Amino acid sequence: MTVEEIITRYQRSAEIAAIHASLNNELPKRLYISGLKASQPSFVAAAILKLLNKTHIFVLPEKESAAYFHNDLETIFEEKEKKYAERKILFLPTSYKRPFKLDEPDSSNILLRSETLNKIIDTRNPLAIITYPEALAEKVPDRITTGQNSLKVKKGDEISFDFMTDFLIEMNFERVNFVVEPGQFAVRGGIIDVFSFSDDHPFRIEFFGNEIESMRTFDTANQLTLAFLSEITIMPDLHKTTDKISKIPFIKYIDQNSIFWFENLNYTVEKIESECKKLNETYLFNDNKGRVSEICFGGQELLANLNDFHVIEFGARCLMQPDKTIEFQAQPQLSFNKNFDMLITKLNENSVNNIDNFIFTVDLKQAERLHTILDDIQSKNETSRRTQYYTIARPIHEGFTDFTCRVACFTDHQIFDRYHLFHIRKATYGREALSVKELYNLQPGDFVTHIDHGVGRFDGLETIENNGRQQEAIRLVYQDGDLLYLSIHSLHRIAKFIGKEGIAPSLNKLGTNNWNRLKERTKKKVKDIARDLIKLYSARRASNGFSFSPDSYLQHELEASFIYEDTPDQLKATIDVKADLEKNFPMDRLICGDVGFGKTEVAIRAAFKAVTDSKQVAVLVPTTILALQHFKTFSNRLNDFPVNVEYINRFKSTREQKQIIQELEAGRIDILIGTHRLVSNDVKFKDLGLLIIDEEQKFGVSIKEKLKKLKVNVDTLTLTATPIPRTLQFSLMGARDLSVINTPPANRIPVITELHSFSSEVIKSAINFEVARGGQVFFVHNKVQNINEVAEMVRIFCPRVKVGIGHGQLQGAKLEQVMLDFIEGDYDVLVATTIVENGLDIPNANTIIINNAQNYGLSDLYQLKGRVGRANRQAFCYLLSPPLSTLNQKARKRLKAIEEFSSLGSGFSVAMRDLDIRGAGNILGAEQSGFISEIGFEMYNKILDEAMEELEEETFANDSEKLINKSYVKDCLLETDFELMIPDSYISITTERLSIYKELDNIKTEDGLHKIKNQLIDRFGPIPEQVEGLFSAIKLRWIASRIGFEKIVLRGGDMTGYFTGTEDSAYYNSMAFTHVIDFLKNNPKTCSMRESKQKLSLKFTKVESVEIALKKLQPLIYYPDEEN
Repeated sequence: MTVEEIITRYQRSAEIAAIHASLNNELPKRLYISGLKASQPSFVAAAILKLLNKTHIFVLPEKESAAYFHNDLETIFEEKEKKYAERKILFLPTSYKRPFKLDEPDSSNILLRSETLNKIIDTRNPLAIITYPEALAEKVPDRITTGQNSLKVKKGDEISFDFMTDFLIEMNFERVNFVVEPGQFAVRGGIIDVFSFSDDHPFRIEFFGNEIESMRTFDTANQLTLAFLSEITIMPDLHKTTDKISKIPFIKYIDQNSIFWFENLNYTVEKIESECKKLNETYLFNDNKGRVSEICFGGQELLANLNDFHVIEFGARCLMQPDKTIEFQAQPQLSFNKNFDMLITKLNENSVNNIDNFIFTVDLKQAERLHTILDDIQSKNETSRRTQYYTIARPIHEGFTDFTCRVACFTDHQIFDRYHLFHIRKATYGREALSVKELYNLQPGDFVTHIDHGVGRFDGLETIENNGRQQEAIRLVYQDGDLLYLSIHSLHRIAKFIGKEGIAPSLNKLGTNNWNRLKERTKKKVKDIARDLIKLYSARRASNGFSFSPDSYLQHELEASFIYEDTPDQLKATIDVKADLEKNFPMDRLICGDVGFGKTEVAIRAAFKAVTDSKQVAVLVPTTILALQHFKTFSNRLNDFPVNVEYINRFKSTREQKQIIQELEAGRIDILIGTHRLVSNDVKFKDLGLLIIDEEQKFGVSIKEKLKKLKVNVDTLTLTATPIPRTLQFSLMGARDLSVINTPPANRIPVITELHSFSSEVIKSAINFEVARGGQVFFVHNKVQNINEVAEMVRIFCPRVKVGIGHGQLQGAKLEQVMLDFIEGDYDVLVATTIVENGLDIPNANTIIINNAQNYGLSDLYQLKGRVGRANRQAFCYLLSPPLSTLNQKARKRLKAIEEFSSLGSGFSVAMRDLDIRGAGNILGAEQSGFISEIGFEMYNKILDEAMEELEEETFANDSEKLINKSYVKDCLLETDFELMIPDSYISITTERLSIYKELDNIKTEDGLHKIKNQLIDRFGPIPEQVEGLFSAIKLRWIASRIGFEKIVLRGGDMTGYFTGTEDSAYYNSMAFTHVIDFLKNNPKTCSMRESKQKLSLKFTKVESVEIALKKLQPLIYYPDEEN
């Protein structure tokens, strides 16, 4: 059965028929529906929506309940993935991050509001609008204003290009280089990009003269087309453009034949009155002359206006005198607490009573897990009767049993005791992608590393003349002001210098050998490390280990009960770990991911798998606090399973420790968590099967030596929170089993980040808000000298809160005690230095205030911000700094970037330079961090790749098959006097031109080239001749590399290709070179070969274009499969 069939069943019920009949009446009716439970109101509403061709407004008590109701209706009508134009279920939020905080507008909310207002005017179809008291109370511009300030355009319309840009400027749209958020527009040639407040995506309007030739939506992240449109509406932010125009209540904006639904009308009226009162007080306090009545309307005014509408009340109480009361008999879903026997009993009981069972799951995978668990239990119980139920792979918020309509709806997250988060549609901004791009884009003054010449300073793009033709080159400045002009075809030879933040590198001197010596030293060290890793890897694979059994139904049950949805990374890590455990040699896998990204969950699943095979598990952690945290996490997750978890650290008494050691040796403890005390000689396991090590790099040398002995044939899982750079992951693929968790849990609510000047009001408001909802606050102040004064200041601001102080200069035991007290909830606020960034996971702490945020690197801010937002509630991060105007540009950029990044996953990690360096140091040794600081992270990766390739060559030196397919030239340099460039008239933004040059330079396939070509046409219009030549030049370099040329010179109508290496190079014994010689013998007039300074070259004449060059080189390519 399907959702549609459930709705049909509701439509046929006498109760829905009665509601329908009342609402068909022309006179406004008051209805009260009693007895509705959990998500049942959304099914009743859906049945009425399908029967009545009218607009319905649903007012729920809170934003959260409104969002869940909205999600339920989206599920029922399958609207979640629909485009804006096709949507009928709309969400109406307030315009602000918090109700009526007029200085905190929220672009996403404004967009959703504007979309709703636009839809009401535009569409003839009925809508379902879901809202809550604060949003309903906020006034909106009237319909005439909305219409007058909007512009409707169709494909083929005659509109002046200048008129369009003038309109956008007049409507307060901001002109930018690239459109990434609502209210922006950009102009490029005959193209206008505009992000209207009437669609989730921005529009790209292409003109032919003054005629609109095409219109399409595009993705802000990559700036590429999503869908073509025939008609669009451009709507500004009406809050900005309508300050002097009177606004009206939302209730007067909608059609009078609309129907209002209230879950609790009494609460709605009281809430609106309370918000208006607060707003009034704020205005009086700020001595503002504006009137509250211009912004919101009161609860009593709402009640008076409702007299003209049909009103349905549902919930516990009814405010208006109802004309009719409709009763449903229902109850909410029972709390099964993962008791599947109890669930089966309930399902069977419903079937006996002719109630159909439906289990709604978040996806098909969860439905399969559920089937597996229920089938396993039933087969063990050996009952002849099969439990009857249907699964529907669509999520609803809360389950219920409706005795009236004979329907029982269950939810998987309630069965498994998982958290279910609502989703409010957010505008898909590309701000994050562009911020990362800006960080990595070269700006004049940035340091770069050239693979042959070392560290220099980028001085911009310069147009130079070559044989009377214009060309673009990169200007680099070295020590003593020496200049180097680099061809745009050699961009792959330079990399932006990324070292430790705030430390400027030394410039190299051109013409000296210092750079080459450093490069070779780095390469040698990398090879040594890689050899050792490969040797260890091979030795482990040769030894014997315990092969664990495949997953049991208990394993399925544990995994299905995880409170969050698995992220793809987490799922892959789990699968990889379990596959390793089932192999007959010991596992040695490293799992890398930030705190709270789900590493511990993977470890718990691995530990449980080991325990179900009667093996013991040791979990080794670096600190006593972490031992306690892991103990709590493991105990809570495994609470419903027959697993004995214990922990040992120096806080335990000698007697307690002795007892734990005895029980461990007797096999009565399954999982033991502890600090280095775990590897003491007196700790003996009865049958150790799995060792889990958290943050191995934090242990001393002696502990690591003990671990090596312990790890010989025991499966080992290592966890680390320091990110390992992506490039390093690929390079070490063959030397280490690595799982990377880059994405945070899907149900995680993004942290709201706000940038403020230091203010007692901000601090007071933030702390009081968090403590009032039962939460805790981190206050980060990184100066130990005056940390006590700062703590005292917090006490003065908030006299009722309990304040703790933590910093690195406290004695170890005292610091641990402060942290433990904070974890236990003895303090409301912890004033601390950056020690809080390391590994602390306190779900109850959901506000962090960072003082003097301008002094932190991007990676430090990222890690500190990551301390909050781990629970199922909204978290806040307040960055306090002096006024932005007093800070330097880099500090401003950092603070703006961290403020704009709402979700911090893999997309952001590329900007985490300090973390990358730290991660590389942890994997490859501290000395490597030193090398990276000298040569830059990107260049280090290039050298690392080269070293790994050379190592592979040494390893496979006698492998003839590998040699046949070997490529002897990695990159071919191109020198030419042809005009191959991106003209300024085509792309005027220098950084974007440079970015595209770099992208082209790194392309390795025909498909990739074709893709970039289409992207350029999409974004900038038809491709000019010079850019077409640039594309051909890329192909020429590929062909030249395959032939064996390391350099091609195209000048004065001649083309010379210079062969790779010296005369003793392996290339000259290859089939590729033999093929060139054969071609030369057979075509002596086509080209000529010569030798100069031990370098062999091939010369072609009459080469007037890149296309001719391509044709002349094509026959020289050797194809290994061709027959001689």
